[in-house]
Amino acid sequence: MPAAPVTLRLAAGIVGLEASGLVALSGVDLYKVATGSPRSAVFAVVAAAIALGTGAVLALLGRGLLRSRGWAFTPILVLQVLALPVGYSLAVQAGRWLYGGPILLLALAELCALLAPPSRRALITPR
Repeated sequence: MPAAPVTLRLAAGIVGLEASGLVALSGVDLYKVATGSPRSAVFAVVAAAIALGTGAVLALLGRGLLRSRGWAFTPILVLQVLALPVGYSLAVQAGRWLYGGPILLLALAELCALLAPPSRRALITPR
């Protein structure tokens, strides 16, 4: 099996970074529950579970990209397109550039790497 092109490895790395960030976010939420500082413990636990689950799914999809599996393309594309308005809303509308800026930049970088011609060829080529 030939190695994935650079653009596809970059896309997989960005997805891995996003997955790591979500897992870290779930840890922060659970830490807040353990120390008794969240506004709502139930909300914090649910948010942690969602972040952890999404991080696990992103890690699985990133692994699929690294192995040039076409099934990983559409879910990652959809998640990145959904991340764009979230990042914009946080950064521009809410004025929280520290939170929304990285979301926006990672989503844009992921879309560029994923839609690059070498990535598309590697994902479309039948095995």
